[in-house]
Amino acid sequence: MSLYEASFRLKHECPYRKISERYPDLTIREWYLSDCQVLEISSAAAPTDELLEEIKRIGTVLHESIDDSGLHVVTQSCLCSLEGSILERFEAHNCLYQPPTIHRQGWEHYTVVAFDEADVKALLRDLETDRDIELLSKTAITEQGIPHSMLAPVDRLFEDLTDRQLAALQLALERGYYEQPRGTSLRELASETSVARSTYEEHLRKAENKLMANAGTYLRLVTTGTDRDPLGTDRTDRPEQRAD
Repeated sequence: MSLYEASFRLKHECPYRKISERYPDLTIREWYLSDCQVLEISSAAAPTDELLEEIKRIGTVLHESIDDSGLHVVTQSCLCSLEGSILERFEAHNCLYQPPTIHRQGWEHYTVVAFDEADVKALLRDLETDRDIELLSKTAITEQGIPHSMLAPVDRLFEDLTDRQLAALQLALERGYYEQPRGTSLRELASETSVARSTYEEHLRKAENKLMANAGTYLRLVTTGTDRDPLGTDRTDRPEQRAD
């Protein structure tokens, strides 16, 4: 079975068109979650105070760094002020949106995947009615070539995690707990919070378990159909192992 992937760029009035047009070195990558959007804003050029103020007005700044490599900012904002019609049009024409949307030099760049080339053509004709649009590429892809990003929406991976579990996971990640060797310990992590070590550990373990359970569905899809067995789990001649 073949699918069709189309990449195109368009111009219309949106909150980020003018800012990306005024600052040609700026790149904005946009991800939609269930009730908000996350933006990664980067530029190799040194930012002006005016640009930094504009970025702060976009939403809540989650991360900001300015060094010799340039500017890198991550923000989060509500979806309520954004036009949602373009995503609805993708769905109406049976086209699957592939995040992120990339804003650069006044253009919005999108990629969609469809099961029928006619759906892609119909979508492009629809968008041409009220937007300045340019088709960048349209290619057929095999079923085996479907990108894994199609399988795992980001918000689904964190489904059912509580705010405390997410906070525990984020703290552990930022402090290097998952690095090799570990950059911190559970005792040190808990000392940075207002809860007991046992309580912090419980939040972290539950977050890890839920995250792996959610990712497991997509992991099985990614590995389905492969004949590889890199760990030798199917070997019948391995020696009996005793539990520690």
